[in-house]
Amino acid sequence: MIFEGFVAGHMQANCYIIGCPATNEAAVVDPGGDPDRILARLKARGLKLRYIILTHGHVDHIAALGEVRDATGAEVLIHAADAEMLTDPTRNLSFFMGRRLRFSPAERLLADGDTIEVGTVRLEVIHTPGHTPGGICLKTGDLVITGDTLFAGSIGRSDFPGGNHGQLIRSIKERLLCLPGHTRVYPGHGPETTIEEEKRCNPFLT
Repeated sequence: MIFEGFVAGHMQANCYIIGCPATNEAAVVDPGGDPDRILARLKARGLKLRYIILTHGHVDHIAALGEVRDATGAEVLIHAADAEMLTDPTRNLSFFMGRRLRFSPAERLLADGDTIEVGTVRLEVIHTPGHTPGGICLKTGDLVITGDTLFAGSIGRSDFPGGNHGQLIRSIKERLLCLPGHTRVYPGHGPETTIEEEKRCNPFLT
């Protein structure tokens, strides 16, 4: 599997590229900015973008969606509970930043337990509401992309519209901390960590 993460956009969200070396198909997770850089990384690796997967619908994770989608024709995937965030600048929070981001609806609405196939790479959708109603994590092998659900030493905010602190804690404890301890965690902001490290040291979870 091809896997690459980098910071994109002025709000410093992590964007991830997942690729299949056998088919050269790829998915981009959370294109939060810098569309030219995202497209350049795909080209450098010889990858054809099939999917744009959104862990949730906040502006810092979707800001470059339009440019990347238009340039590649990739399908956009988001959980059904966050679907309206793509078309509503108030719900995606861009309105409060002086922007009015509106995108066409997603081609596919996700649900818990869905599988996304990127060539031979299979991504499992784990619904983890709390930061947003439709927040998801994506698991493949021994790694999980957690969006703004779980960070190294911290957790996502729950004070935005649709957030729920109790629900967020339950999502983390019931859906993520049950994963094997060696599972590598790639969050929506900040450095990577592991499930074992967060179970042992995260002050919001101990």
